[in-house]
Amino acid sequence: MDTLTINATIENLSEVIAFVTEPLTDDNCTVRARMQLELVVEELFVNIACYAYHPETGPVTVERVMDEADGVISVTFKDRGVPYNPLTREDPDTTLPLDKRPIGGLGVFLVKKNVDEISYAYREGQNILRFRKKLTKQET
Repeated sequence: MDTLTINATIENLSEVIAFVTEPLTDDNCTVRARMQLELVVEELFVNIACYAYHPETGPVTVERVMDEADGVISVTFKDRGVPYNPLTREDPDTTLPLDKRPIGGLGVFLVKKNVDEISYAYREGQNILRFRKKLTKQET
């Protein structure tokens, strides 16, 4: 497991994305999976940066585990901000026209659609959000 602890600020987003995607190559990750992974990391980190410690800021720890044999990456975000489980938020009604949809909620919806597993826990004063993503094409 590799770990990065960084201040939860928007300015640090590129460093977090670089950390998470560092072990990816053309051999172990499809272009589509890389784009999905970057979207997921951006959405989760920006939510932490904007809301976890608001109006202050604080640290977030990002843990990355790359399972080369299975072609799966696991990423965990840990922060000591306000307890919040984004997975309990109701998914937006994507059948409504854009002008009829309420603002918010689409980012977490997209996160859930672009990972294979996602979980949340609040333990020992920490929000812990973990996801797993298959990076390679499924064998048929």
